[in-house]
Amino acid sequence: MTDDPQSSSAFEKFVALLDSPVFIVTVHAAGERAGCLVGFASQVSMDPPRFLVGLSNKNFTYRVARNAQHLAVHLVSSDDVALAELFGGSTGDEVDKFARCAWTTGPHELPVLTDALAWFSGRIVHTVDFGDHVGFLLEPEGGDVGAKEDIVTTSDVADLEPGHEA
Repeated sequence: MTDDPQSSSAFEKFVALLDSPVFIVTVHAAGERAGCLVGFASQVSMDPPRFLVGLSNKNFTYRVARNAQHLAVHLVSSDDVALAELFGGSTGDEVDKFARCAWTTGPHELPVLTDALAWFSGRIVHTVDFGDHVGFLLEPEGGDVGAKEDIVTTSDVADLEPGHEA
């Protein structure tokens, strides 16, 4: 990509056309729980199965995840946008998000959101610095999936005031 302002503007317009799913990532490490709303995540390999999650390096969840060996990735039903707003509109530096939602302890002591439509846990196999986000490459290990429903996407949280800067 060039430094051409038109090129940057075209990219921003391109991305604005997307309506990708958002995820809630949770983690437990060194006696701390954390979780945040994530817009940068995707399956990146089928064989072996791999999933990449991008966490902002300014994020409390990122600071906890640096010491973790596993993450949990959740999909949220579009009927439960409030859960996405909780994890995207507040920061773990100031709020115990888990005191404000239903959750249970899952594999590797990961917090698993009870109201999530689906979730999986994954072992962190690699991290990559992408600039203002760090990619966590996960090897999926287990999880649970409910009935197919509409999920929370970027358009559902477009007006959300983030809990911290990007």
